[in-house]
Amino acid sequence: MSDVIIVGGGLAGLFNAILLNRAGLKITVIEKKTYPTHRVCGEYISNEVIPFLSALDIDLEPLQVARINRLEVTAVSGTKLSQKLDLGGFGLSRYTFDNLLYHKAMTEGVNVMPGTRVEDIRFFNERFEVVTPGNILTAPLVIGSFGKRSNLDQKLKRPFFYKRSPYLAVKFHVRMDFPDDLIQLNNYKDGYCGVSKTDGDRYCMCYMAHRDDLRKHGTLEGLEQNVIRKNPYLDDIFSNAEFLLDKPEVINEISFEKKAPVEDHILMSGDTAGMIAPLCGNGMTMAIHSAKILSEKIIAHYQPTKFTADKRAALEADYTYSWNKEFARRLWVGRQLQRLFGNNNTTALTLNILNGLPPVSRFLIGQTHGKPFA
Repeated sequence: MSDVIIVGGGLAGLFNAILLNRAGLKITVIEKKTYPTHRVCGEYISNEVIPFLSALDIDLEPLQVARINRLEVTAVSGTKLSQKLDLGGFGLSRYTFDNLLYHKAMTEGVNVMPGTRVEDIRFFNERFEVVTPGNILTAPLVIGSFGKRSNLDQKLKRPFFYKRSPYLAVKFHVRMDFPDDLIQLNNYKDGYCGVSKTDGDRYCMCYMAHRDDLRKHGTLEGLEQNVIRKNPYLDDIFSNAEFLLDKPEVINEISFEKKAPVEDHILMSGDTAGMIAPLCGNGMTMAIHSAKILSEKIIAHYQPTKFTADKRAALEADYTYSWNKEFARRLWVGRQLQRLFGNNNTTALTLNILNGLPPVSRFLIGQTHGKPFA
């Protein structure tokens, strides 16, 4: 029997697993995909995580990460905002990073179950039952790290699930002639596309678009031709890049609604707890930091043989407070920034204003990032 079952083996799930396992707890991770795998993600990570990774003996150098210290934001009109990133970041694919963490967790003794689907999570008598095909696992604690949107959200009746979102997201890996040290956010009607180098010789291109535009033009290719490539920077990329994946990774109904860090006693982590607007380019960093916060709270409150309802309540309250303190404002700022973009005229106007106010640009970038943590 496990002390903690983690549903979802992405960044948040695997970092929680490694940290809790090192604290002496018995951990099981259930992941529906197999490793290595691609995921819809911008694949940019802020340098604020580097002290934390170093403390876990994760060396970035052998991974051939891209070092990124410049930001450009563009509009369909050709208007461009250029800004140095004071803290900076690095590019690392989920294909590489998740696989590294998976093997690290396995090597250190975590029980990881890839290729396993969770059908239901039930809580009664201070214990959880996690239902998979042909098996029921039990544990006192469950961490939900099953991503941006899952059938489990529906089973848990999470409010955000019933507020239909009009957005889809699509991710490619490409080879192209593009600066290694730049992350570029290219806007167009109802969406934007992030472009930056990842590990090796690959670049990540991840775009968000409105489902009405997809319906209007029928296919992703039609959407790209008639909406996304209206931005001249993206038109150049689509014309000249070599697309590496057999098919793009796609996810529907991307939601930026508020989510609760705890639902039905399940401790949510990463995108399952809250997702920052992709325009802010910092979701991977938040997932990593949220795992650190949650694992610390579990270690502080959980005792395998003495974990009562009162102690559970204290853990849930402590985690909720700490999560909101660290991320609630960042998510709010991300939602407000997103509203400034997606309309071609408004985007161009916003970029022209920010070009004349560099301190404001730096301030807004800073509001979507945290400080280095270990």
